[in-house]
Parts: sequence; C-alpha cells; structure tokens
Amino acid sequence: MAAVLGLIIGVVIGVFVQPDIPVWVQPYLPIMVVAALDALLGAARAYFERRFSDRVFIISFFANVITATLLVLLGNQLGVGSQLQTAVIVVLGIRIFSNVSAIRRFIFRS
Repeated sequence: MAAVLGLIIGVVIGVFVQPDIPVWVQPYLPIMVVAALDALLGAARAYFERRFSDRVFIISFFANVITATLLVLLGNQLGVGSQLQTAVIVVLGIRIFSNVSAIRRFIFRS
C-alpha cells in the first residue's frame, strides 16, 4: 500500500509542480514509465498473493527501469533504437497484461 500511496503523491506533485524534463531524457521516458508500471503491477500481484516484499519491489522497480532504459539506449547507439524499443514494450506489455489478469482472477475469486 505504501507503493500506491507514493505513486498517488508523486502524480499529484507532478501535476501541480509541472517539472521540466531534460531533452536527453525525453526519448526514454515512455519506456521508464512502462517499466515502472510493470513493477507496480507485479507488486500488486504479489500483495494479493500474500508474498509482497518491500525489498523485492524496490529492487524490481529500479532494475526494470534501468534495464529497459539501457536496452533502448543501446539500440539507439547501434542504430536500431525503434526496433529495440518495440521489443522492450512488447515484453513489458506481456508482463503487465499477465499481472493484470492474475489480479483480476484474485479479485473475482474472493
């Protein structure tokens, strides 16, 4: 629940403060958001399955965001940025839908 509360507080602060995002980060921001969403939904799934761990969530969150960003950065350096970005989005999308379906099954089973 702390993760959800932190997300809500972060969104509210972001809406009111409207920070300037550096130009060099802008191409990677969508990937970072999708990777963070994957970690958040994975944490929600673990919470419903009664195996949530704060440490695992924090490590998963940063590992997902950093790995996805580095893969896209590598793709940009190799000249295949859009293809590698699509691959990362597909993999994270599959994980997101898998987590959402597991959460849905848990909610409807209860």
